[in-house]
Amino acid sequence: RLFIADTNHNRIVVTSLDGALKQVIGSGAEALTDGGFAGCAFNHPQGLALDGETLYVADTGNHAIRRVDLAAGVVETIAGTGEQGHTREGRRPGRNMELCSPYDLLYHQGMIYIAMAGIHQLWSMDLNDGMIGPFAGTGGEAITDGPLGTAELAQPCGIATDGIKLFFTDSETSSVRSADIDPAGNVRTVVGLDLFVFGDADGSDHHVRLQHPMGIAHYDGVLYITDTYNHKIKRVLPATRSAFTVLGKGPPGHVDGAADEAQFSEPSGISFANGKMYIADTNNHAIRVADIESGVVSTLEITGI
Repeated sequence: RLFIADTNHNRIVVTSLDGALKQVIGSGAEALTDGGFAGCAFNHPQGLALDGETLYVADTGNHAIRRVDLAAGVVETIAGTGEQGHTREGRRPGRNMELCSPYDLLYHQGMIYIAMAGIHQLWSMDLNDGMIGPFAGTGGEAITDGPLGTAELAQPCGIATDGIKLFFTDSETSSVRSADIDPAGNVRTVVGLDLFVFGDADGSDHHVRLQHPMGIAHYDGVLYITDTYNHKIKRVLPATRSAFTVLGKGPPGHVDGAADEAQFSEPSGISFANGKMYIADTNNHAIRVADIESGVVSTLEITGI
């Protein structure tokens, strides 16, 4: 199955990997409404995370986290009040905590980790007791490495894991950074330099330049990111602090074909299944599919909607 946050239609679309429609979750209304798939409502949902038959949704415009029971056909709010908050410390029950533009989330071993873009932090939610609060970052906007509690981030938008570390795109610093899952751990910068230092350059260490990366996925020991404002997909190697273009010619467009000839327009989400990379090509309002072996890019034809 493929889960698509159809953001401007305020709904989640579920298809087969070949694009055949399976389900539509959400009425399309811009609201915070729990309940069955036909009557529930979202407000510009973004990131998604799947755990078996449970889908978690970063409901960005509602400043909320939603839980979708795919078997029962029911949506419920598990964090957020619907109001934008600016709390940067402390933990509370999810339904009592105001959130601030949660943009992406990740499920890992009974926890949800959240890219809380609006206040420049990573948050965590324990699904066992329902408590939620900051995990990394003070809330100050900068690129400061160090202990989780004193590090500074700048609009984290995408989050992934290798099981030991969280990796996230820090969009306003045009960087990729890591945070140890161990609460006693640290934040480190993989590639990227500083606030508003951006460009388009492959290579290693301080030579790498990205421009507002958003999506990130961990696949086969490697990180893949959507270098959103450069309209490219890049491979990031944390061990060597390097980044290299794998898909995209550069100028915005909608062109299928070979890896170095394909064109995207502000790609955002990215995920993998069955040897293929699936890319939310936001400004083309399309899902693009790349064969990992050949690099050939095509556009997914979604049928039934």
